[in-house]
Amino acid sequence: MAIFGLLIAVNFLPPDTSLDQVQSSGVLRACVPNQYPPLVVPNSDTPGIDVEILQAVADDLGVRLDLNTNSAMGRDFNPRNWRVTRAQCAVLAGGVVASQTTRSFLETAPPHLETGWAIVVPDTLGTLDGRTVGFFAGISGLDRISLSRFLRDQGTEVTTVNSSSELVAGLQTGRFDAGVTEALMARQIAGDNEWDVQWLPEELGRYPVVLGLWKGDLTFKRAVVSSLRSLRRAGRIDAIFDHYGIAPIEETCGPCMPLGNG
Repeated sequence: MAIFGLLIAVNFLPPDTSLDQVQSSGVLRACVPNQYPPLVVPNSDTPGIDVEILQAVADDLGVRLDLNTNSAMGRDFNPRNWRVTRAQCAVLAGGVVASQTTRSFLETAPPHLETGWAIVVPDTLGTLDGRTVGFFAGISGLDRISLSRFLRDQGTEVTTVNSSSELVAGLQTGRFDAGVTEALMARQIAGDNEWDVQWLPEELGRYPVVLGLWKGDLTFKRAVVSSLRSLRRAGRIDAIFDHYGIAPIEETCGPCMPLGNG
């Protein structure tokens, strides 16, 4: 009887019109940070991986993409702090990760990238012991305490920098033997400079990068997921990655292998 009652109650729920609303308006509104290379780039020719994915989804749905920039995104992993609303956007991108916090607030599409801490190395290192390492936090929300402990245990001398450009300059001039930052930015830096990039140990945290959708927007979510799958099968997602030349990232940090107790 309880199950039967629930089935009857479902018939009285308001219909999910989320997909109809996007299609009838002819616009896919998306909230993204002001910039976060390589996901969001203030450049019309190369607007960023997530922006190009959103554009491909919008084209597949037959609507126009409209970006709503939000300076709070990209500084904080917690979507509750972004102060975004349904009126501003139907989808969120440019640094949304499928964490427990995110899933308590948003639905998420299947991941298209992964982030965490990574190391950029211009030249081969046998060890990090005694090496100078430049650190740029990039997107916040990653576990900086565990990273600090890890680098300290390896005997590194760490210098915090305020921008990715400062990190790159330090690596180019030899001020730093290696650079540590968020993995997507690390891959972009390595690809631009033909350097090596590798994950730091997995216990420091890995996070799937996704598109965020509002809870309850099931018809819209199904359409986005279906579109992403079609784009991946057609090779469009890989083509977007190739367009940005982000370096392939290795599963094991070569310079970090001899560290600690071996």
